[in-house]
Parts: sequence; structure tokens; C-alpha cells
Amino acid sequence: MRERSLVKSFNNAIEGIIYVLKTQRNIRLHLLAAVLVLTSSLVLDVGRFEFLLLLFAIILVISAELLNTAIEYSIDIVTTSFDPLAKIAKDVAAAAVLVASIGAFLIGYFVFYSCLNRPTISFFKRLGEAPIHLTMIALLLVSILVIALKALAGHKDYLRGGWPSGHSALAFSAFAAIAFIGSNIILITLALFMALIVSHSRIQAEIHSWPQVLAGAVLGFLITTLLFQLFYF
Repeated sequence: MRERSLVKSFNNAIEGIIYVLKTQRNIRLHLLAAVLVLTSSLVLDVGRFEFLLLLFAIILVISAELLNTAIEYSIDIVTTSFDPLAKIAKDVAAAAVLVASIGAFLIGYFVFYSCLNRPTISFFKRLGEAPIHLTMIALLLVSILVIALKALAGHKDYLRGGWPSGHSALAFSAFAAIAFIGSNIILITLALFMALIVSHSRIQAEIHSWPQVLAGAVLGFLITTLLFQLFYF
């Protein structure tokens, strides 16, 4: 019961994310900006510490926007007429988003300004030196695509069942990244076996059918392969 309750909690959280993506224009703009920032971090060879700063800024802005939306809906439930205090609460919540956005902009400015002042480093060399960032972005992109496909298919339990298998997608995405980065054939073989074991466990537990697992594996492998072909070689 406790495990199922935990899964349900995660599923409810994902439903909240899907809802705001469908209804809130600002959150879609924030996510688009996040994708552009993360892609730019690959192109400009942002260091690990700077990358973490950018990631923190992105999380901070999106979290503030989610809380702002939740506060607005909570106030709308309590009052249906104009209330000065309700307006103040909404304004303060919006101000939190503004402050977080300004902070994120300043972080991005100082991080990218230092990167743009490295003219001696070539474009493709910079990309080739960022496999860790590329792997993280590949896994994040695969996760977003899996959730989006499940939402389009009308499946409500985003962590269990449905098209495609998210576990298989992430497992084969990780395998593809290891295959491109690593030179040790034993490590690559072990990564393949782990991906196959994860995929098989979803079928054995009767959470996914084999076509769903196959679809997830193909999705994760192809997306990661595409990213590495574009930015790593």
C-alpha cells in the first residue's frame, strides 16, 4: 500500500505538470527557454559548476511558476468576488516568479558571457567535450517525450503502463550514451544487458506489453543516438 501510495503521489504530480503545460502559456515559455539554455550550454562548453547554476535557476523559475498557479487556483476557490487581500496574494505570488526569473537571467548572463569570451575553442571541439551534459539532456528529453506520448494516448498513470514504456526508454537511452562515450566493450555489453533486464522486468511484472517495451526502447535509443550524432561527433 505504501509503495502504491508513493507511485500515486508521483502520478498526481505529473498530472499537475501536464495540466499546467496544457493551460498555462507562461510555463510553456519557461520550458522553451530552459531547452534553449541547456542546448546553449552544450554548444558553449559550460563548465560543470556553471551548468549546475543554470539547472538550479531553471528549477527555481519553473517551481515558482507552479506555485504561483497553485496559489491562484486556491484563491479562486475561496472567493468568487473581488477581494483586495486576494489580489495582494496573487500579486505577491507573481512577484516571486518575477524575482526568480530575474535571478535566472542574471545567472545566465554571467555564465554565458564568460563562455562567449573563449574564441580559441572551436564549436565542434566544445561539443565533443560535453558528453555528461549531453547525456543528461538526452535522458531529460526522453523522459519528456515519454510523458507527452502517454498524455496524447490518454493514459493517466504516467509511471506505470501505457505507451511507451518509460523505463525501457531511459534504460536504452543510457545504453546508447554509454556506447557512444565509452571505449570498453565489456562496459558497453553490461549496459546493454542492464537495459534488456530492465525492459524484461516490465513485461514480467505485467506492467507493459512487449510492443510497449519495444516502443520505449526504440524511442530512447533513437533520440539519444540523434543527439550524439548531432553534437558529439
